[in-house]
Amino acid sequence: MGVCLRRAIVGVFPILGFGVDPGSVAAGQLVLNSYGGPYEEIIRSRIIEPFEAETGIRVVYDAVGSSSQDYAKIKATGGRPGFDVVVMTAAQALQGCQDGLLEKLSVDVIGELAALASRLSDVAGPCGAVHEVQYMALLYRTDQVKGVPSSWNLLLDPALSDRVILPTFQNVMAVNLLQVMSVMNGGGLVDNLDPGFAVMAKVAGQSIGFEQSSAILESYIKDGSVWAMPFWNGRAQLLVDSGAPVNYVRPSEGTIPLIATLSVPVGAENKEAAYRFIDFFLRKSSQEAWVAGYRVGSARTDIVVPEELRDRQIKENELDQLLLPDLTVMAERMAEWSERWDRDVVPAAR
Repeated sequence: MGVCLRRAIVGVFPILGFGVDPGSVAAGQLVLNSYGGPYEEIIRSRIIEPFEAETGIRVVYDAVGSSSQDYAKIKATGGRPGFDVVVMTAAQALQGCQDGLLEKLSVDVIGELAALASRLSDVAGPCGAVHEVQYMALLYRTDQVKGVPSSWNLLLDPALSDRVILPTFQNVMAVNLLQVMSVMNGGGLVDNLDPGFAVMAKVAGQSIGFEQSSAILESYIKDGSVWAMPFWNGRAQLLVDSGAPVNYVRPSEGTIPLIATLSVPVGAENKEAAYRFIDFFLRKSSQEAWVAGYRVGSARTDIVVPEELRDRQIKENELDQLLLPDLTVMAERMAEWSERWDRDVVPAAR
């Protein structure tokens, strides 16, 4: 997912750069805050339109802000941001629960929560319904990189000097890559990140710069100006499916999953409709449609996954092989890490 896509207001609202006014949404409607780009196209056809047809509830699509920006809005408005359901990540869902700004989601109200793998639900906490699972992959150009790479150290290969691009620190991919590099070099996921920062400065020296948006990041590898970069596996698979000369791997040193969630702000105007939407999204048929369309994984273990994706996704029995940082500790230290990134990593870029 890519969770850091550039967003713009779409649908019935003009592109003004403002959020949705909750007073403008009548009964029988709900405001869904989510992403633009390919995500929007797929969620409209695979989830929103079937939901509207079944329930008669009209979904107003609000595609403003990244996950971190959306949570900042929820916090700034005391849980009344003007949308009823928000797509974020487990990190924001946990923070929102801790701050008392997101509703706790109960299986009594959202029955399909019972079908989710408890290991993933526990990571997201009681305020986040896990609707997809991705992981940070190593995306590369098959016409420029020889063979199939197996290590994140590809990003340090001198042959790729000026052929790497990195996410900004506001994109959690940057944080995850920092953590992976830290573990690879004797550090930890949330403690002792010194080795990670040292290596990331070297990677930055290889790079042509930083971009926050996944859509912009992928444009560099599509046009051939970049030959390798970290990227979410679902979005990477969409590129492979498009026929671009790219492929992706889960490197041998491990990776960190992106657990994407649906949450309801405490001040949402249309909570009943919001709960119905989440329940619909988590339904077996909906999850199968979403996985097939957006090429991601699911927290449900009973769905039918397209054959071409089965070996590309994280299976429940592989969760122990993943690097799983403590998201609560991450939230506490993110500001400190961001300052150090700006001091030690950004200046090292070419």
